[in-house]
Amino acid sequence: MINKEYKKAHFKKSFLNYPGGKYRLLPQLLPLFPDKVDRFVDLFAGSAVVSTNYSNTDSYLINDNNIELINLIKYVSQSNIDDFLFKTKQIIEAYGLSDTSSKGYYFYGLNSNEGLSQYNKQGYLKLRTDFNSGLSEFSRENQLYVLTVYAFNNQIRFNHQGLFNSPVGKRDFNLKMKEKLFDFTSTFKCDKKIEFSNLDFRNVNIKPNDFIYADPPYLIADAVYNENSSWNVKNDLDLMSFLDHANQIGARFALSNVFVHKEMINHYLIEWSKKYCVFHLKKDYNNSNYHSKNSSKTDEVLITNY
Repeated sequence: MINKEYKKAHFKKSFLNYPGGKYRLLPQLLPLFPDKVDRFVDLFAGSAVVSTNYSNTDSYLINDNNIELINLIKYVSQSNIDDFLFKTKQIIEAYGLSDTSSKGYYFYGLNSNEGLSQYNKQGYLKLRTDFNSGLSEFSRENQLYVLTVYAFNNQIRFNHQGLFNSPVGKRDFNLKMKEKLFDFTSTFKCDKKIEFSNLDFRNVNIKPNDFIYADPPYLIADAVYNENSSWNVKNDLDLMSFLDHANQIGARFALSNVFVHKEMINHYLIEWSKKYCVFHLKKDYNNSNYHSKNSSKTDEVLITNY
């Protein structure tokens, strides 16, 4: 059932830095995933970093209800990398943004400690405005990628109105960003069947022998992706019903979530999880069980039906 080789594997980063991403937890998550499945369903794909690193299938469904995000992942995975880089450079030049991968910090009279936010701020805000208004000669996917590259912490973030709202960051299109782009595109150039969708999770069609990985917004977390309280108790309960149905039809699932975060406890999740297997994961913060009242602790778990 479990592939122990994942523990010592080299993991690829996504080309996106998505809030709540699971890159750092991959050494713990992937050994707990099934060895061989008919189809991998990434129900809340985010940056698709889990899909990028899970290789025990030839068939994938990469889903997220953010259409801009899914369109970008699909566009990048299907693009010719040289063509994508050319279009990226066009946008960088058109908006007067820095390019230290070609020119270095010295060209701009700056250094890496100072960062590039002041140099890029005006051009970045113009690009962000053009993207949000839909007024540009460039493709939305290329615009969005450049926005994430120059955004604070390279984060892709939208508000309730669907407008990109990350502030400008200190970095630009450097060699590290290029490497992540090449790594990601090389993964999806293999002989795999990959479908993309931007459905609400309730509308995703699952089949027996699917393996579903669910990494939803955490009900009791205060992360950026849940800052507008868009994920509520009803969503949590509906997801539990969705996974119960998956279990009934013969699909396997793994759910990432937290039992406790600071002083908050997800009692609904704890009660529901009792009929399945629960793995407590180690993260940068200390772990605890859900009875703890220590406000600095978080108990991150993986819940599986196998």
